[in-house]
Amino acid sequence: MPDTKVHVIDDDEAMRDSLRFLLETSDLRVETYESATSFLAAAAKGVTGCIVTDVRMPGITGMELVRALQAQGGAPPIIMITGHGDVPLAVEAMKAGVVDFLEKPFDDDALLAAIRRALAARSQAEGQETESGRFNAMLAQLSPRERDVLRGVVDGKPNKVIAHELGISPRTVEVYRANVMTKTGAAGLSELVRITILAGF
Repeated sequence: MPDTKVHVIDDDEAMRDSLRFLLETSDLRVETYESATSFLAAAAKGVTGCIVTDVRMPGITGMELVRALQAQGGAPPIIMITGHGDVPLAVEAMKAGVVDFLEKPFDDDALLAAIRRALAARSQAEGQETESGRFNAMLAQLSPRERDVLRGVVDGKPNKVIAHELGISPRTVEVYRANVMTKTGAAGLSELVRITILAGF
């Protein structure tokens, strides 16, 4: 049975309390930390389960924490949450090994689903291999033009820039973007980024 401990790292006390309540009422064990520094001090004794961390924090940021844990090797699955989400940041986080990236305010069910996926995975590599095949099948449904628009979106380009580069109208880009979201089943931009990265797009 997977370890059900979730380590929540956020400098916002209200957010920590809110997440603790949500997770404990969902039968998950929770440890909270006000900073990445305090988490790393505790992590010296070994960490199981998974990590939910904010991106922007005083001192060590969420991205710096991810890199530190990856450098140590054997890092548990990491879910990143942010109130300042943007596509380049999501791409950077996923490439650094983050398993999910959620923007505040996020849906409670979306966070719980992400945590349960992270906790249930016997190994991150196995989980990603399975998902990679599924996501490749999703992306294969896209037309060449939809794939062109998706590349622009993942690069963090606004619709107007994508439209100019492809020689189409911004409204047409919006239509293609909507088609991409429907065909991939992505609930939001961060999930779309995750799909493209795991599929090696």
